[in-house]
Amino acid sequence: MEGKILTNIYNFNAGPSALPKSVLLEAQESMFNYKNSGLSVMEMSHRSPLYEEIHFNSLNKLRSLLSVPDDFEILFLQGGASLQFAMIPMNFLTPGKQAAFVLSGSWSEKAWKEASRIGETYILASTKDEMYRRIPEVNFDSCKENTAYIHLTSNNTIFGTQWPSYPIKDPNIPVCMDASSDILSRSIDWNQMDLVYAGAQKNAGPSGITIVIIRKSLMETANSHIPTILSYNTHAKSDSLYHTPPTGSIFILGLVMKWIEEQGGVEAMRLHSKTKGSLLYQTIDESDGFYVGHATESSRSSMNVTFNLRNEQLEKQFLHEAKAKGFVGLNGHRSIGGCRASIYNAVPLSHVESLVEFMKNFQKTHV
Repeated sequence: MEGKILTNIYNFNAGPSALPKSVLLEAQESMFNYKNSGLSVMEMSHRSPLYEEIHFNSLNKLRSLLSVPDDFEILFLQGGASLQFAMIPMNFLTPGKQAAFVLSGSWSEKAWKEASRIGETYILASTKDEMYRRIPEVNFDSCKENTAYIHLTSNNTIFGTQWPSYPIKDPNIPVCMDASSDILSRSIDWNQMDLVYAGAQKNAGPSGITIVIIRKSLMETANSHIPTILSYNTHAKSDSLYHTPPTGSIFILGLVMKWIEEQGGVEAMRLHSKTKGSLLYQTIDESDGFYVGHATESSRSSMNVTFNLRNEQLEKQFLHEAKAKGFVGLNGHRSIGGCRASIYNAVPLSHVESLVEFMKNFQKTHV
């Protein structure tokens, strides 16, 4: 029906993932003729007052929601988290320094491998030999003296693990965190972080925009002998308008920020995620081994619930029947298989309740 978004789909995709339905409706109404200008958001000049209003509104709402201190810059970049894997070491991994990596999953591995192409690195902690079932125990006191920065990943989408809390940082060593899959789902202690980055396509908006929140004093130490466009200082000095930004993605990001604000902010998102996750984990735990969670209980993610069934054939049947019922995106990552329900901020509680009902009924008919 024109003007309405009607769907019987339950979207559990890991990313790009669900957007709030009200955001999609608002975008439908205003994105293609913004404020009766006759221009869509994607057509107007990024130097125009119309777009600047969108741009700075999105930045300011993000700063407010995450309580970002004034001594941090917020940048809107492109290239996803994958570009940050290279951009961080290009800016801060200078000769004579080493970068320390905490390996908790595939994405932290990729960040480490990319940095290793640029400079010296070492692994501070890892649970790879345990199939990344838990978050590693980390002692920042064991860092080497020439450590340029420590890198960690807050939530691991593929393995379904998440830091329950962050280790206390050494004040002399910067900490860089990939928060792509749980940003805006819980608060961040900015005393413990120096650079936080996130692809927007899971909790903050559509794909195409990357959020980077960086301490200003850290930027002052950045390598100046790198391409201009790869320097954080370049984008900070230009208010993320050094070159044409992804205007449409930033517009929708602003709408998502407004939606989170209306729901009660980041703390409301945290409680919402806890409720949704508890329902799924309880269903897994009470299934007498029919469903088996991948992550250890103390490291379970509130964003990505990963699990297996008794055998591969039963998993295929589960995914087949789930798809027929409208459940989308329940396949585990291609690298490890199994099943995964991604329950980001925009996934309604009612969709999780429907999935739980399906899981219980599937178990009854396949025991």
